[in-house]
Amino acid sequence: MFRKEINKKSVFKNKDLISTHYVPDILPFREPQIQDIITNLAPVLQGIRPNNLFLYGKTGTGKTSTMNKVLEKMIEIKTESSLKEKIITTYINCRTYNSKYKVLLKISDNLFPKSYFGYSSSFIYDSIVKELQNKNVFVIVVLDEIDLIKDANDAIYSLVRINDEIKNGAITIIGISNNVLFKDSLDARTKSGLCKKELVFPPYNAQELKEILSQRVKIAFQENSVTEGAIAIASAFAAQESGDARTALLLLENAGEISDKKETYLITEKEIKEAKNQVEEELIVDMISTLPDQIKIVLYAIANMVKNNRFSTHLLDDGYVIYSGDAYIEYVKQIRQLSKTPVTMKWFKEYLQELTTYGLLTTTTSGKGVRGSTTLIKMAIDTNTVLKVLEQNL
Repeated sequence: MFRKEINKKSVFKNKDLISTHYVPDILPFREPQIQDIITNLAPVLQGIRPNNLFLYGKTGTGKTSTMNKVLEKMIEIKTESSLKEKIITTYINCRTYNSKYKVLLKISDNLFPKSYFGYSSSFIYDSIVKELQNKNVFVIVVLDEIDLIKDANDAIYSLVRINDEIKNGAITIIGISNNVLFKDSLDARTKSGLCKKELVFPPYNAQELKEILSQRVKIAFQENSVTEGAIAIASAFAAQESGDARTALLLLENAGEISDKKETYLITEKEIKEAKNQVEEELIVDMISTLPDQIKIVLYAIANMVKNNRFSTHLLDDGYVIYSGDAYIEYVKQIRQLSKTPVTMKWFKEYLQELTTYGLLTTTTSGKGVRGSTTLIKMAIDTNTVLKVLEQNL
């Protein structure tokens, strides 16, 4: 049965190469961002501390792939440099290392031969400071999904403060986030320390996605197994949704699996359309799971109101809608049940805008006569899916 499975016909030549985890040697349409990151990091190869850097943009715009590719090339260059023992790079996925303590522990693991697990965060902090000072070491810390650190202000401020305590060596922070509002939620002193230079990764347009997919098709699929129409429609779908390269790649991968299952061994527009619903649900689950807790609770409150038919009004043209004021009251109720502190109405409206940007809500400003002027809210995706994911997350 194993032999039959591995020898059966398939549209895939190498399925790994269409995976969203594969990073090609050349990243199309990210040359300006690559150049900016290199310009920022290059001084460390001359013994000069680089500035902190903050990268942000929607999911699937290449932030992590670009950063990892630049670090990979920098490591190659540093091995030729006299400073090769003085430069240490640490990549931290903040979905896993989601507290100040865990971040400091991860950095210390790269600096010391022994683990400091179980020691206090202040002890680990002091040990890092002494190591940088004594050995004149430059540490570049990449904090991916930095907004998922629970005590982000304390964590970032501690790392920024290290450079004030040492004369030799240095630490440079590179923050990566899908949440464009994250930096605005930081304390002024933390924000000024982190955001020395900011870099935006714009969404890909349909033509760019088409070229990205065409390059992947050549290496991942059998010759002539993917039609031009399939590539075009997958690119159009992804561009229309969010400009997310991962969406486009997942559409092709799932369409290939559908083609293999049907034993047609050809991916056409039909297979892409069949894959679309499955991919959309996967991406919704992934997107909601990575939202900060406060934004998750906002979304949960609105979804809960929809599920229980607690609408603010009924509009003939648009169906039932929820006023932002009513949604805020429900949000405060839900967040207090979780023993958390609610944000102000100003921040609540910022979170509504963020959820609208991700395509999870649709919002419009009401005309005169509807409580003066308020935001009208509707769910843009399946409510049951949202509640299922959030009840597991929260």
